[in-house]
Amino acid sequence: MPSTLPDGDPVPPSGDLPESALHGLGERPFGFYVHVPFCVTRCGYCDFNTYTASELGPGASREDYARTAIREVRRARANLGEADLPVRTVFFGGGTPTLLPAADLVAILKVIGEEFGLAPGAEVTTEANPESVGPAYLEELRDGGFTRMSFGMQSAREHVLRVLERAHTPGRPAQAVAEARAAGFEHVNLDLIYSTPGESDDDWRASLAAAIEAGPDHVSAYSLIVEDGTRLAARIRRGELPMPDDDVAADRYLIADGMLAEAGFEWYEVSNWATSEAARCRHNLLYWTGGDWWGVGPGAHSHVGGTRWWNVKHPAAYAQRLTSGASPAHAREVLTSQDRAVERLMLELRLSAGFPLRELDRPRVVARALADGLLEVEPFKTGRAVLTLRGRLLADALVRDLT
Repeated sequence: MPSTLPDGDPVPPSGDLPESALHGLGERPFGFYVHVPFCVTRCGYCDFNTYTASELGPGASREDYARTAIREVRRARANLGEADLPVRTVFFGGGTPTLLPAADLVAILKVIGEEFGLAPGAEVTTEANPESVGPAYLEELRDGGFTRMSFGMQSAREHVLRVLERAHTPGRPAQAVAEARAAGFEHVNLDLIYSTPGESDDDWRASLAAAIEAGPDHVSAYSLIVEDGTRLAARIRRGELPMPDDDVAADRYLIADGMLAEAGFEWYEVSNWATSEAARCRHNLLYWTGGDWWGVGPGAHSHVGGTRWWNVKHPAAYAQRLTSGASPAHAREVLTSQDRAVERLMLELRLSAGFPLRELDRPRVVARALADGLLEVEPFKTGRAVLTLRGRLLADALVRDLT
């Protein structure tokens, strides 16, 4: 099961935000994340806040979920006051959002638009398992205002999918991309995972080739992380599977970057590649560049003006709070200026746009990183330090040194 929620300061039943959070509201980009916590089965590597039908228990259901989420959208409007907050991005994640009827996702989006207004050209994304959608479903989403699809492909090799306990067949993601294109989606992402136990370099190359051939304009590739409490972690602990190797993961990353670059994809964040600037995920960029967002759903996290909070975890507790007229927030924290500076460095340095060199206050660390070929000063982005390919492999360690 997922890990417990972090501790924090109490949130008033009304959910009112501190004055510091409301200062400058509307001057920063604003988006919504909508968490849909349902899955048909739990993948062996997953520790997200998700629930199968047998785990859900009384007090919550898929059938009522859209109505409950809409209550939180309306509460968000009340808590944020009358500030003009056109929504630039909306991202439905999970779980498997597309286990809900398309009409439910469209209804939630419609209320977000009614309460806040969608900015011109707003990006609206939903994640989907490839087997959870079909042409009619995708057409309904597109007609309802969705602009971007993100499919969980993970691998093109059947034995790798078995280790990950993924339900789809290897060829299904490519079919889903084609169906999304036919429905009118200009922007389509495929998510891949590398370094799964039992995966070879050739398996990884085959997955990349299949993803590229499917024709998305965005690919995300993440190294498998073995999370405590998952079935995968238990299998590794029992010796049934080997622990993923960091050196192997680095080699797989280099393979990915080379193949994707050759196919016309350009990295813009350490784990993300797109065929054009328009194809980049603007919702994630909002996170990475210090925007504000409201997270709807059980366990969802939000951030507004330096205040971060997270909702109660279980769907039944979440529904009960909102039905009774209370905020679903479990706890919150007000970030210090130092906290925000560190988080900004952690996130922005991972972007291809880099970080202002003059704001890196560890000159010896910077000099060593430049000498070691981890950073370069991008000549076309005046005075910005940018990770090299080698620097991307060591980004986490470099950020630790810089903070």
